[in-house]
Amino acid sequence: MKRRTAASRQRSDHAKNLVSFLVGDVRYAVEISCVREIVNPLPTVALPHAPSEVVGVADHRGDVLPVVDLRVRFGLSNTDITRRSKWIIVRVVDRIGAVALVVDAVTEVFGAGPEDQRSVPEIGSGSTRRGITSVYAYLGGLVFVVDTATVASAATQLDPRTLPPLLGGGA
Repeated sequence: MKRRTAASRQRSDHAKNLVSFLVGDVRYAVEISCVREIVNPLPTVALPHAPSEVVGVADHRGDVLPVVDLRVRFGLSNTDITRRSKWIIVRVVDRIGAVALVVDAVTEVFGAGPEDQRSVPEIGSGSTRRGITSVYAYLGGLVFVVDTATVASAATQLDPRTLPPLLGGGA
């Protein structure tokens, strides 16, 4: 018989609806329904005159995906890719269709319900700029849920017809 710990008794039994990840020392999450895939970082092609958080585009299974570095988007210093770094490929309702979000690490998939929800802090324009839609108490800490459309907005401004060919072709 499996013994339940205090943490497992306290945890709500919700469907797993959030994918948690780290950017710096802060835990964020996105709705699992927006996630297409989680992959290791791929080579990118830099785009001239792109917003600073758009590190370039990548060929992922034949699709040209804009790549948004959430460290830069959230005003943190850029760091090298590590073994823990991941791309969360999210769907966006836009002509691009999907965007890769660069995160420091993906931590888990978990469920959160209304009893875990806390109010979103209104600190200057930071929560709006970062696209924080909700906050949940989880495992003794806070998880900030981001709106994928907001954090990917710089990439969705790109015109896919002007993106460079990535597979064997010339301009």
